This record gives sequence, structure tokens and C-alpha cells, in this order.
Amino acid sequence: MNLVRRTLMVLTLAAVCLTAAVPRQAEAAGRTVTVATDATWPPMEMVDANKKIVGFDIDFMNAIAKEAGFAVQFKNTAWDGIFAGLGAGRYDAIISSVTITEERKKQYDFSDPYINIGQILVVPKTEKATNLSGLKGKKVGAQIGTTGAFEIKKVQGVELKNYDEIGLAFEDMAAGRIVGVVCDEPTAAHYALQKAEYKNKFKIVGKSFTCSAPGTLDTR
Repeated sequence: MNLVRRTLMVLTLAAVCLTAAVPRQAEAAGRTVTVATDATWPPMEMVDANKKIVGFDIDFMNAIAKEAGFAVQFKNTAWDGIFAGLGAGRYDAIISSVTITEERKKQYDFSDPYINIGQILVVPKTEKATNLSGLKGKKVGAQIGTTGAFEIKKVQGVELKNYDEIGLAFEDMAAGRIVGVVCDEPTAAHYALQKAEYKNKFKIVGKSFTCSAPGTLDTR
């Protein structure tokens, strides 16, 4: 199996370990590896003011490439088609806050884990609920096909509203069309605590409700 072509770079429990995440150097050295990422998930992967793809995952992938001796070309790819694109050979790998699941492991090879991130709920500051169960009868947003969306579906009485990009969910919540957003903790902090237009409107509530057991992953 060509590990460069089938490797998914992912987020999970272990500390950063470059050598564990590097494809076989004999296969990778001297070539350009095309890596897909959905750059709508700050601070992990995003597009900056200069239209450049940046973020933690991007820095991590670049460090892997430097260590292994290959070049990286990043391809900004919509999340809802990112896995299909890998299967079709449009790129060699994905690094995009990917959750390791048993279903995905049947189709793809994952790198060693390097960080643990849980899902968390963001609500308007006027909202009294502190968990998903407290939002029964209301709409809660998440990016389509993500761990956050799967968690919302588990709560009976809460209506999931899917979005192509997580930023659109926060826009809808600011407009009063939904009452909550579920996403990764760093992304929640970016929108609820750092963005000037939202930090006085939103709050993060409760604890991470997808905390991982060893060997599992909680991100997208």
C-alpha cells in the first residue's frame, strides 16, 4: 500500500510526534504531496487576509514535510466532499481536524494521533441552557458531516441544522435563527471569545461532551 497516497493526517490524543506522522521517507522524499484541507475551521486551518492557508494543522504538516524531505501543496476542499476526493485520487492526504472513527478506519490509513480536542456547545449569552438536552424543541447548528453534527443528532428533541461552513452557523446564531452551535473547542473559542463581532454575544457553556478514551479521537 502506498502510505503517502492513503495517509490521513488527523487530530487525536497523543502529544505531537513528527516521526510518527511522517510517511515512509523512501516513498515521499523528493516528491510533492498534495494535501487537502477544509480551511474554514480556525485556528486549526483557515485562510488569512493574504488568501494563504494557515493554522495549526498547516504548520504541523509543513514540519512533517521538512522532516521527511518532501514538498507540500495544500488544496482547500469543501468538507462534504473531502473524503470522496481522497478516494478518487484528487489528492494524496487530508489534514483537516479529522475524527478517527471505526468506519473511516476501514477505508483510510491514519497517522499517529497528536492532539485531543473535544466538542463543546456555544450559545447566546441570553440563553440559560448549559447543555444540548436543555435545548429541546430548538435548532442547533453544526458543520455537515462532522462529529458535532453527529452529537446533536443523538439528543432527542433537538433539531440539527447543517452548514457547509461553521462560520455560517455562527452568523445564523447571531441573527437569531438558531440557539446553539456545536464545534471543536478551539474553534468555539475563536468565534465566541476572540471575534470582535461575537465575543459580546456568545458564550461557551458546559464541559466538553465528547471526551476521548485512549486511542480515540474527538474533532470533526
